[in-house]
Parts: sequence; C-alpha cells; structure tokens
Amino acid sequence: MKIKETLFLDVHAIQTVPPSNINRDDTGSPKTAQYGGVRRARISSQSWKKAIRDYFSKRCEQSKVGVRTLKIVEYIAKEILKLDDSLTFDEASKLANEVLNNAGIKTKKDFKTQAILFLGYVQAQKLAKAAIEKVSDKAVLKDILNNNPAIDIALFGRMVADDPSLNEDASAQVAHSISTHAVQTEFDFYTANDDLSPEDNAGASMLGNIEFNSSTLYRYANVAVHELLNQLKDKEAVKNTLKLFIEAFCNSLPTGKSNTFANQTLPQVLLLTLRNDRPVNMVSAFEEAVKSNQGYVEKSVEKLTDEYRKTEKFVNKPVFTIYVSVDKFKGLSEIGEEKSSLTELVDEFSNRLEEMIKEF
Repeated sequence: MKIKETLFLDVHAIQTVPPSNINRDDTGSPKTAQYGGVRRARISSQSWKKAIRDYFSKRCEQSKVGVRTLKIVEYIAKEILKLDDSLTFDEASKLANEVLNNAGIKTKKDFKTQAILFLGYVQAQKLAKAAIEKVSDKAVLKDILNNNPAIDIALFGRMVADDPSLNEDASAQVAHSISTHAVQTEFDFYTANDDLSPEDNAGASMLGNIEFNSSTLYRYANVAVHELLNQLKDKEAVKNTLKLFIEAFCNSLPTGKSNTFANQTLPQVLLLTLRNDRPVNMVSAFEEAVKSNQGYVEKSVEKLTDEYRKTEKFVNKPVFTIYVSVDKFKGLSEIGEEKSSLTELVDEFSNRLEEMIKEF
C-alpha cells in the first residue's frame, strides 16, 4: 500500500486519576477549565509534554534527545572538552559562546542565553567541532542548528526568539487533558508533629492545606507522520520515534505532588488511529459532561466510541484503528482491532506503518 500525501497518528486515552494535584496554577490549586458549562480538571499540554520528554531521556540514547536550558554555552563547552582536553573549561566556554554568537544566538555576560534554547545532542557536538575549527560563517552554523534535530525537538518544536529562521515546527500536538465530568476542588488539612517535642505539648508544629481533585481524563495527541519523516529523514528513526512516543504517552505522568498523593495510574483505554486526511480530537464527545455515581470510565468510553462513529460523517474512514483496554468496554470492538497489551499494540502499529512508508 502506498502512503498518502499526508498521514496522521491520533492517540486517545481514557485515564482515571485519584485524589491528586498533578499540575497546579500560581496559587497552588489544581488547574481547571470550563468546558460544556461545567468546571473540569485540567492537565496542561506543557506539563504532559515535559513528562513525555523525561520518559524519552530515561529510555533513549543521549544522541537522540535534546536539552532545554539557559546554559547552552556550558553544554557545548563540555562537548568541546571531549574533543580537545588540552583546553580549560573557561577557554572552552569562550569558544562555545563565540560559536553561538556567530550563529545568531545572543548570550549575556554570564554566558547564559537570553531565553531557554532547545538543542539536540548531535547539534551540540557539531557546534563544538565548529567552535574548535573557528568556523564563523553564520550560514554554516545555522545549517548545523537546522539539521539533525533530536526526536523531541522534531516532535515538540523549537522557538528561537533571536532568529525565527532557527525555529523548528512541531510534528506533534498534545492537547490539554480534561476530565470527562464536572469536578470540585477539595482541601486536605494536614498537621505535622515534632517527634522530639515534650509529651505534654499537644499542639502541631506545622499545619496547612493542600488542594486536590480526582478525575477521569480524556487525553489526546497527534503526530503528522509525513512531517516527522521530513524532519528526521530516516524511516527507521520515524518508526522507532513513534513507538517511543506511544509508550511515553501511555506510561508517563506529570510529577506534581506525586510524593503526597502517589497517583501512579495508567490509562484504562489507549486508542490509536492512523488517518490520511487530518487529525481528529474527539473531546467533543464530552462537551456534555458525564454524570454517574457508579464511576466515569465505562460511560466515558461509550461516549468516545459514539463520537468516533459520528466523525466519519465529516472525515475519511481511518486507515486503521487499534486499541488496548483493561476491560471489554461497549463499542470498542466495533471501531477497532483489540490488542492484548501495550507491547502488542506498539508492535502492530509499527509493522503496519512500516508497510505504508516503504515507498514514501
């Protein structure tokens, strides 16, 4: 089968989270959003993308992932020292600073960049080599920064305020996760006693409140497969990147207050759809909030599968749909092919994708 001009991976999940405060605002409250006339729990896309990037870093070779930091000079300087250990760290830092300035990246007196910069490991290595060789041609240096992007830079993009020509368009989009139902914020009043206080002292040494909520979330992300292939220029790399992305989407979790609540859950349903026309976020399934006093997961899955069928009135039939779930939820088997585990799901997706991109 030949690949179409465009190819999009949609990833959907229904995931229950117990009392938690995964992603909080500037006041410490769990983030929320108004949707369908009611307040929903919300986990920002930025928060979950960071969790996915952390998952990548723990399971990927260093050469395949990027670093977001103000300390890019220091990062490149360390690569310079690997190439020439006769230099001092200060000398390497000056070389790194110079090569970045020549590339159009502005730095301050403390050698930090003016804004956080997202740089791939291979790009850092090439800039280090260019610094040692005294390359000052801006076009050559910009070419280094625009090629060989790390997989997380390709997926999530890069914005360079100093020079927009160094921007990298994201091939992936991650939606804010929201609860399929209305939520109310609750408060946990806590106290802490001093272990060495006198026995006749009955007062607490510390007290306070932590806000939290619990929810069944609808999570969604997509990847423009054709754009990712254009960025990485390697079919095997695209296949492996998407396998890792699916695993990370399923298994990652933002770490906010996780030590307090131990909210280490997994999705109840993970649904993959490959489309050749456009991506489809099915959050509209939950515009009318789920109402139940016997759990939200089953009703949320039913709404999701109903919405899946409704979308076929407007878009092409998907190339294929596969899923894995913890239970035999109503409607799932009617829209896709069930797999027994995440591993089987990812392998099946990879095999089908490989066939489709052979002639791309």
